[in-house]
Amino acid sequence: MNRPALAGLALAALAVLGCGYALVGRASNIPPEIRRVHLEPLANATTRVQVDQILTRALADELVTRQRFEVTAGREDSHAEISGTVTGFAVVPVSFDAEGRATEYEIVINASMKFRQLEPELVLWENDRYQFRDSYALEASELGYFDRETPAIEAAAKRFAETVVTDLLEGF
Repeated sequence: MNRPALAGLALAALAVLGCGYALVGRASNIPPEIRRVHLEPLANATTRVQVDQILTRALADELVTRQRFEVTAGREDSHAEISGTVTGFAVVPVSFDAEGRATEYEIVINASMKFRQLEPELVLWENDRYQFRDSYALEASELGYFDRETPAIEAAAKRFAETVVTDLLEGF
């Protein structure tokens, strides 16, 4: 290989290495001294009963599963706090059968979320317009016979919690 081609290849390699890309899951905007976190129960600004409780429980489960933080019962024992409000909730039909009955629904959850260090008080991550969408299908035998919304919310809450915690940990 001639020198100009080798030099060009070396420059291209340096450009790629210095472009700012990083492996997902390695970056963090959280100071290492934050080890204990208090999860404040989410507030509910929607008309759907229990959506705040289901989402709070899913967030607590996800935080424990990730093992990045110890989740504490009170603020006084914590280095940081996660808080938020469920600001919107909707279930919308998106697919229909030949008779016009809904066979698939989309759940849309809007929330305002905040992660802040307590001493010194500093907001580490915040998203006032966090939106999560998920869908669930109904089998033909289930149509209209029992409420599938609550189990669908619980399944969506698990994925909601996964995305919130990932965004919080990776600073997106």
